[in-house]
Amino acid sequence: MGHFNSIIGQSPALDSLIRSARMVAATDVTVLLTGETGTGKEVFANAIQKGSNRADKAFITLNCAALPESLIESELFGHRKGSFTGASASTQGLFQAADGGTLFLDEINSLPVSIQAKLLRFLESGECLAVGDIKPYNVDVRIIAATNSDLNKLVMAGDFRQDLYYRLNVVPLELPPLVQRTDDIEHLIAHFLRMMADTHSLTAPKFSKQALRVLKDYSWPGNIRELRNLCERLSILLAGRTIEPENLPHEFVTHSATPRTVEFTLPERGIQLDSLEANLIHQALNRTKGNRSKSAKLLGVSRDTLLYRMQKHGFTTTTH
Repeated sequence: MGHFNSIIGQSPALDSLIRSARMVAATDVTVLLTGETGTGKEVFANAIQKGSNRADKAFITLNCAALPESLIESELFGHRKGSFTGASASTQGLFQAADGGTLFLDEINSLPVSIQAKLLRFLESGECLAVGDIKPYNVDVRIIAATNSDLNKLVMAGDFRQDLYYRLNVVPLELPPLVQRTDDIEHLIAHFLRMMADTHSLTAPKFSKQALRVLKDYSWPGNIRELRNLCERLSILLAGRTIEPENLPHEFVTHSATPRTVEFTLPERGIQLDSLEANLIHQALNRTKGNRSKSAKLLGVSRDTLLYRMQKHGFTTTTH
C-alpha cells in the first residue's frame, strides 16, 4: 500500500501515526484527525481514502467553517424544491454525491449544533434528511472528520454534542506539530523545492547549513503549511541561489528557538511547585550535559535566574 508514501518524513512521531492510519484505512471505521492547523490533516484524509476499499469511489471534502449556517445543512443533506427562498429545484447534498465513497468534514468543530444532530443520526442509522423533506434517504458513506480545536473542551463548554464526539472519536489520529518533527524539515524542504521548481519552471534554491539550523530552531506556528509557503516564496525570489539566514523573513531569526507556551493542567490533588521546578531544572541540565546557558534557554529564563534558582534548590553552581 504505497498511498502513504505521499506523506513526507521519517520521524518516529510520524512513523507510528502512518502505521495506525494504514490499519484504519483498510476498515470502514469513522476517523477523527486532530492536530494544529497546517499539520497535513487533508493529506492524511486523502491517503486514508486511497488506501481504503472505497479508493475508486467519490472523495468529497467540505470545510465546515467555510459556509454560513443557513447553507451548510442543504449543502450536506440536499433540499427539496421550495423548501426555502431561492430553492427553485430539488438539489442533492454532499451525502448523496459521496454515496459509496468518503466524505471528509474538515474543521468539524465549526459544525453548528443543529446540524450536529443530523450528522449523529446518519452515523447511527445511515439516514439523512433533506431540508424541507419528511422522508429520509439512506446512503453508504464513510466519514473522516478533522479538527484543529480540542473537541473535548467544546463538549464541556456545550458547543459540541458529547454523543457525536464519541461517535466521531472511534479512532482518533493526532498529527504532530512540525516542531516535534524537526528531523523531517529537510525532507519536506527538498520535496517542496522540487515541487515549486517544476510548478514555476525555475531552478530551485539551496539552503545553507546555517539557514537550515535557523529553520530547525523555529517554532513553526503554521506548521507544514507555513514551511510550504516559505519554500514557494524563496523559490520565486531567490531561484538558483543559496539561502542564508539573512534571506529568511525576520520572524524566523527573531523567533528562533522560542519555546512554545505550554498549557499545564494542575492535577486535582495539586502539586509540589518547588519539587516540580527542581525536577525541570535537573532535566534541563541533564539534556544539555550541564550547560547553564543552554539550560536557561530551554527553561525560558535568563542564566542569572537559573543560577539563583539552582542555589535555592541546593544544586551545585560551579560556573559552566
